[in-house]
Amino acid sequence: MNPPTIKDVAKAADVSVATVSRVLHNLAGYSDQTKHKVMRAVEELGYQPNAIARGLVNKRTQTIGVLFPDVSSSFSSDILHGIEEIAQARGFSVIVCNTAEEGKRTMKYLQVLREKQVDGIVFTSEVLKDEYFQAIKEMRVPVILVNTMSQKHMIPYVKVDDRQAAYHATAYLIQKGHREIAMISGSLKDQIAGYPRLDGYRQALTDNGIEYTESRVAFGEFELESSRKAMKKLLAEAPPFTAVFAASDEMAIGAMNYAFEQGLKIPEDLSIIGYDDLKFARMVYPPLTTIHQPLTMMGRMASEKLIALIEESETQVSSSIVSHHLVERQTVRSKP
Repeated sequence: MNPPTIKDVAKAADVSVATVSRVLHNLAGYSDQTKHKVMRAVEELGYQPNAIARGLVNKRTQTIGVLFPDVSSSFSSDILHGIEEIAQARGFSVIVCNTAEEGKRTMKYLQVLREKQVDGIVFTSEVLKDEYFQAIKEMRVPVILVNTMSQKHMIPYVKVDDRQAAYHATAYLIQKGHREIAMISGSLKDQIAGYPRLDGYRQALTDNGIEYTESRVAFGEFELESSRKAMKKLLAEAPPFTAVFAASDEMAIGAMNYAFEQGLKIPEDLSIIGYDDLKFARMVYPPLTTIHQPLTMMGRMASEKLIALIEESETQVSSSIVSHHLVERQTVRSKP
């Protein structure tokens, strides 16, 4: 048996197909009684509006594309949770694309999203290269950036002030009496979370009369194995230090792991502070002191901004710098 069509609904409700369409799309031009008749017919027949047919009416597919460099990370899933929460409530589906490290698959996925005719794009955590911008521009759909921003193109974004948050983390260690502070940083090529966080660390040292020592900084990617190597390098080559600021929670936990293997106790021998406040920051032992980014809220805000642009309830939306805060747990101790 074929599924019921919009014509079947119109016949059962004794109205025109155009009236059924107006009711289903919340457009004006019918009475409450007519709406009631149509909705009852929809329910009795079990009619499911066809997304493609619906798209022909309003020129939309009710889908949003989301690009992440690593969909498996806790960081990405927290942001995605917020994006989906709003999208689902507003009748949009979400297509998630894993662009891989250094955006290896970004262009490929932008082409996929173009073919799927998504209504808008949330672009997260990567630098918006010119080729990506051009591809999105040709799609003629709105885009919102999350946890990234573009110096070159006027695209609305939602993010924390990375430099200020890194400054806060380093200043907290200084406040606890630490002056020999090392850092595990993201790559300096990363203008989004690499360079600004290192800059915040340097500035906090300078403002407190502490000399910046290049050899106390080790670079890595924002993941566990890379930060273990960075910690190994610091312990082998850097001048002695009593505290470490790691530019992400994954980096902090990788560093803690290596330190434990070397027989160091945290925080007795070494204090560590992270950045992000992912779920597992509370679950490691000792629980990680860190900078909290409201990732789920950032996802919600991005989704709301994007849908406002798609539905043209706003012709332009502003960028948002969201506030961070420091979460004290048990990996930092006051230096005697």
